[in-house]
Amino acid sequence: MIDEILNHNRDFVKSHGYERFVTSKYPDKKIAIVTCMDTRLVELLPAALGIRNGDVKIIKNAGGTITNPFDSTMRSLLVAVYELGVNEIMVIGHTGCGVQGMDASEMLDKMRERGVSEEHISLMKHCGIDLAGWLHGFEDTDAAIRETVDLIRNHPLMAADVRVAGYIMDSVTGGLSIIE
Repeated sequence: MIDEILNHNRDFVKSHGYERFVTSKYPDKKIAIVTCMDTRLVELLPAALGIRNGDVKIIKNAGGTITNPFDSTMRSLLVAVYELGVNEIMVIGHTGCGVQGMDASEMLDKMRERGVSEEHISLMKHCGIDLAGWLHGFEDTDAAIRETVDLIRNHPLMAADVRVAGYIMDSVTGGLSIIE
């Protein structure tokens, strides 16, 4: 499958398909969006929000949440605010998220089945990594988005004048609900 993607990429560049996507690194709408990596949102989210290439910074991860105040998502938001001119942040979860109800012990079993040794798993634990906490999902999407919004708003390095709001997107219709 990767070879097919690489072949398409060569054709895309050769035919100058990229020309309609040329823009700067600065988001025109001065908005950053933190959202889930769910495949249903790849085209639905931009279409439902009316955003195009160059409009916003989109940061995707499993669940569209921040699990640590110093993780790469938070770092990306700080870069977006201080280096790229972002002044509003939308945190967008969605219905039917795969991270909701995710069980860490089941994931660890799947890792073992795929060849991750018990030695490596134990090494993580001995290095102070709480694998159960790190790999565990959330039970309530609304609450997870609310916690992420709160973390961003109250982060010691976040500018106080940045507007931060949370939403849940319907994974079928693209409709947004505001999380209060």
